[in-house]
Amino acid sequence: MKKNTRKNLLIALSYSVILIVGMFLGIKFIKDQGFGVTRRPELASNNDEKLEEILHIINKNYVDDINTDSFQNLPIDSVLHQLDPHSVYLPPADAQDMTDNLEGNFEGVGIEYYMLNDTMMVTGVVKDGPAYQAGIKLGDKILAIDTTTVSGRNLPKEQLTGRFRGRAGSGVGVTLLRSGTQVQSRLMVTRGKVNISSIDAAYLINPETGYVRISKFGANTDSDFATAAANLKAKGMKKLILDLRDNGGGYFSAATGLADQFLPENKLIVYTQGKHEPRTDYFSTGTGAFQNGKLAVLINENTASASEIVAGAIQDLGRGIIIGRRSFGKGLVQEQFAFGDGSALNLTIARYYTPSGRSIQKSYKKGYDAYKHELDERMNDGELTGDRTSFQDSIEKNEGVNLQQHKRAKTIGGIQPDVFVKLDTTGYNKFYAGLVSKKVLSDYVFNVLTNRYSASFVEQNINYFTLGENDFKDFIGYIQRKNVPIDRFQLYGSKTVILNDLKALLCRYYLGDVGYYRSVNQTDNAVKQALANLQ
Repeated sequence: MKKNTRKNLLIALSYSVILIVGMFLGIKFIKDQGFGVTRRPELASNNDEKLEEILHIINKNYVDDINTDSFQNLPIDSVLHQLDPHSVYLPPADAQDMTDNLEGNFEGVGIEYYMLNDTMMVTGVVKDGPAYQAGIKLGDKILAIDTTTVSGRNLPKEQLTGRFRGRAGSGVGVTLLRSGTQVQSRLMVTRGKVNISSIDAAYLINPETGYVRISKFGANTDSDFATAAANLKAKGMKKLILDLRDNGGGYFSAATGLADQFLPENKLIVYTQGKHEPRTDYFSTGTGAFQNGKLAVLINENTASASEIVAGAIQDLGRGIIIGRRSFGKGLVQEQFAFGDGSALNLTIARYYTPSGRSIQKSYKKGYDAYKHELDERMNDGELTGDRTSFQDSIEKNEGVNLQQHKRAKTIGGIQPDVFVKLDTTGYNKFYAGLVSKKVLSDYVFNVLTNRYSASFVEQNINYFTLGENDFKDFIGYIQRKNVPIDRFQLYGSKTVILNDLKALLCRYYLGDVGYYRSVNQTDNAVKQALANLQ
């Protein structure tokens, strides 16, 4: 398979993990690779004054010396692109969405949905949230929200999600069709605060090894982890796999708080420094929930910012083993400056450095566009797939990982893993990518598999059952009825990937995110490497 083709398939694969649209957050996380954000009082509210105020903020706070004289007549976005790829201006809606996402709560009803055959189908209900308390259940089909019909109209996601969001205490009427009946029901849901944990999954992968997946660093990440770790330790956990893959970052304080969970007292976690920010050191307190026990941290090319702080500290201090692929390489710290109209400026004020003094920020000297496509270059030159013959992990270099003596990596950006796990593109061909983009896999799960496999069966047999030949034959018939052109060579080449994805989506439907990861981790090469290295 050509490398460019594999790159495009990787993009398709990343979307296959998020096939369930309209997540209960109703949020689009900012396109950057994660921010460490603090708050400042509101500043100018007059749009005419905004650029002038931004230039003033840059002069007083930016991480490096910068001459802003040439920026006077440029649009705001162009000004910020002259600085670095992570200094950004957020319109009011994006600024609020980012805050809601990282704070771990928002005001709404707390459901996930999927548009199945043009009908809004409930695929997740936040436990103890407003929708849960009102009686909305998994599998319900929502026909109308208040007086607006939402099924069968192909409304854009923003219009659908926006109808659920609103001030806590306000009501929203929901007309639904309960699964298995043809009788419409109408429920009144009182909007409220919906709390969302930043822990995607926490479970015992074997009797002594816990697995914790963290998707972002929000305000409560360290306390969420402490709770999860306590529960797992009570069940016998002595070793831990911490999965930070695809974690784009978040609050800087959450990163230091999570790293503190693994370290003894008075260990340097990270330090920050900038032109207008004196060096500030952050030390562990010795009060963490998992200071002892073997630790493996999973990273990949989308592990960025706050998650790199954690991985860098664990690696430099010899606390655990880093497994996966080189991380993104964002070593810049942003502070948020809020304007009166709700918009905000996220400005880089400092660089952070790992305990050994490493700045893991990758170069952005070639410009904003080149920086955005740097991960494509890693794919093209074979770094992600292990085709680059010059790449070696530390086991190959040192014949074993010495956790007590980390050798400073070359300054190419990111955290280099101790154990490299290549990106496996087997089965990810053009035909599979088409199935993903057309949402055929999810449609088949919700239309067929949920009627074939019950929740109790999936829960009791998640570690043992696999989808078999009959399921695959039925799937072929299903895509034929959907008039999807079939390339049989590529279809059978993707068979294993398709069946694994179908099972994972089925497990997610019944068991939530923890079910999804319990399923995919059974065939995940990085998880297998972690288990082998934790022996």
